[in-house]
Amino acid sequence: MKALDGLRVLELGQLIAGPFAAKMLAEFGAHVIKIEPPGTGDPLRKWRLLHEGTSVWWAAQSRNKESVTLDLRTPEGQDVVRKLVQQSDVLIENFRPGTLEAWGLGWEELHALHPGLVMLRVSGYGQTGPYRDRPGFGVVGEAMGGLRHLSGEPGRTPVRVGVSIGDTLSALHGVIGILLALRHRDQNGGEGQMIDVALYESVFNMMESLLPEYSVFGAVRQPAGSALPGIAPSNAYQCADGKYVLIAGNGDGIFRRLMDLIGRADLRDDPALAHNDGRVKQVERIDTAISDWAAQRPMDEALAALTEARVPAGKIYDAADIASDPHYQARDMILESSLPDGTPVHLPGIVPKLSATPGAMYRPAPTLGQHTDEILENLGFDVGTREDWRARGII
Repeated sequence: MKALDGLRVLELGQLIAGPFAAKMLAEFGAHVIKIEPPGTGDPLRKWRLLHEGTSVWWAAQSRNKESVTLDLRTPEGQDVVRKLVQQSDVLIENFRPGTLEAWGLGWEELHALHPGLVMLRVSGYGQTGPYRDRPGFGVVGEAMGGLRHLSGEPGRTPVRVGVSIGDTLSALHGVIGILLALRHRDQNGGEGQMIDVALYESVFNMMESLLPEYSVFGAVRQPAGSALPGIAPSNAYQCADGKYVLIAGNGDGIFRRLMDLIGRADLRDDPALAHNDGRVKQVERIDTAISDWAAQRPMDEALAALTEARVPAGKIYDAADIASDPHYQARDMILESSLPDGTPVHLPGIVPKLSATPGAMYRPAPTLGQHTDEILENLGFDVGTREDWRARGII
């Protein structure tokens, strides 16, 4: 049994945000049909490192999906979408606002065609507001949402997180919206609805106390490198071998255990440091003590001691660390698959983990247009029509 058995999803999106949302639904059993431009396909097929001309990222992002090539700018392509919409529960798109409306495929048209349809629309700034028509990628959403300002070292150029976090956060919000809308439709006798997800809002939703602190105190939070401002101690500390150990000793009991471990009973027993607000005022004093301790031992030794003392700590993983880590393996977070030519490839595991209806990889990522003929035939388009469309570049 799959959690989303019977759910039919039509994906019109490209690159990251929309397709990531569809990927998650597909992992839990939804039947996802992905529409791609003829000839070129989703641009993600050519992003980052390529194997035999196709990105290995594609193998993770598009697993469990079916690929149909279709030129959405043509009347014929738009007609196919309308037929697919009538068979779908969910439509996912992440074009610039107004694009689908120009093709006669906007929310009003599709809702009238299929009142039960749930439509996820992901864009840089949302479907309304003065910025709606601006092009917006994840990096812009990360900046407007407040994340980029906080990333990096004080006084230096803000840095990006290193992955397209704005896009994936938007995808996660989109999946939540889809499940909420389906629940309303199916349990409360409601119709489908449109879900409007903006990249910047998805990032802003993660910004914790950023706005309340400004509202009440006029405080503009600033970048703090590896530290966590207002919560102490929590930082990265360099060890004797040049590696860093991350230590989060900010709970009151944890702080006392940490001070015991590093031999600083004076800090452990200082009443001014008993609670977080007092520790924040003396964070440099505390960080210096922890840094002095870490600098005297290699990272592995420091991490083992911290674990024994029940202090939350960890090392900084790179891809090689992840691939060889036994906990990743034990949690099925590294899946073995293969590329179309048989080359083995490791892919990220499935999250979240459900006890009764877990997600899985049911089929590898499709080649471009792999399922076009099958799906068009099921819609009633005969061989002659398909050959004509292929000759004209419609599919």
